[in-house]
Amino acid sequence: MRGLTWDHPRGYAPLDELTRLDLAGANPYGHVPEPIVWDRQPLEGFESEPIAKLCETYDVLVIDHPGLGAAVDALVPMEELFEADELARLKAGTVGRTWDSYHLEGRQWALPLDAATQVAVARPGVKAPATWPEVAEFARGRRIALCLGGPHAFLMYCALCSGDFLDETAGTTALELMAELLALADREVSLRNPIGVLNAMAAGGPDYCPLVYGYVTYPLAFSDAPAWPGRAPGSVLGGTGLAVSRQRVETTGESAGTVGQSAAVGQSAGTIGAAVRAHLRRLTSAPVQATLFPATGGQPAARAVWQAQGAAPFYRGTGATMEAAWVRPRFPGYIALQDRSSALLRDGLLARVPARDLLENLRKEWRHA
Repeated sequence: MRGLTWDHPRGYAPLDELTRLDLAGANPYGHVPEPIVWDRQPLEGFESEPIAKLCETYDVLVIDHPGLGAAVDALVPMEELFEADELARLKAGTVGRTWDSYHLEGRQWALPLDAATQVAVARPGVKAPATWPEVAEFARGRRIALCLGGPHAFLMYCALCSGDFLDETAGTTALELMAELLALADREVSLRNPIGVLNAMAAGGPDYCPLVYGYVTYPLAFSDAPAWPGRAPGSVLGGTGLAVSRQRVETTGESAGTVGQSAAVGQSAGTIGAAVRAHLRRLTSAPVQATLFPATGGQPAARAVWQAQGAAPFYRGTGATMEAAWVRPRFPGYIALQDRSSALLRDGLLARVPARDLLENLRKEWRHA
């Protein structure tokens, strides 16, 4: 069996450890009929490589939810792999809206594996501001960075708008604040992706970034995203889920337990489906999510990890933001539109285009989509 994940220790280390234990013949996290050999793609591959195309090669894929709309025909809905009561139990065990992010057109297309959202991060010993007006004041006296690389200019903007990103008042206010902060920020670091921003901060760079996707493995102080006064913290959900290829794992579509033969691997009917279910059950199980994932640099989607008494500071400090995070649109073509929107906003902010003009340009992009 072949799987695909993303090329960061958070994405591959827990999966590789399970495979290593399987191949060693003694896995304390449970037996599976056949190990998965995991390949890796760059983080940017989530945006550049269509899920449907990858389903031609891989049985199990680690995906993110914004690409789901263009991929449902290539995936096996979880209702064909699991009974309803088991899916309900799995849903109850996931944090925030991670489960909902993979639910589309009345079906569940992936199981949450990894949970992430935009949060604030500071170097150790730096007290992070709690509200956006306080962030603007903080930026006048400390070294800060934004995170605007790739799709993240648009995602920061959406977080500031609480998802209502075409509203004139919310959009103008958000863009004016982004322009003010960018003028005070380390510009070179601000044009990086989250890993680039966090690497710079961990190496002694900027003291603070108000909104960046959190990574539990960095020796930095993560906290809830800043909020507008009187509101919950705004953020855009990230993370990953486990999806199954329709082409590689053929099903009858009738009910759970009816998974048939894979055209790519000549095994008897039901064998591939049984192996897939075993892997998905194990990866979402409490021992793997709560023990193996933290031990190997993973960032689990299990609610119990985020809300456990004595949870790590990363989870305690960002849990409220995770619970409130906004789920992005998932219609076909959304990822390309997200990239164009981010480039439009980033270039406009760098060129100091007035906020109202920049918002109108964004609206035109969405009207034409």
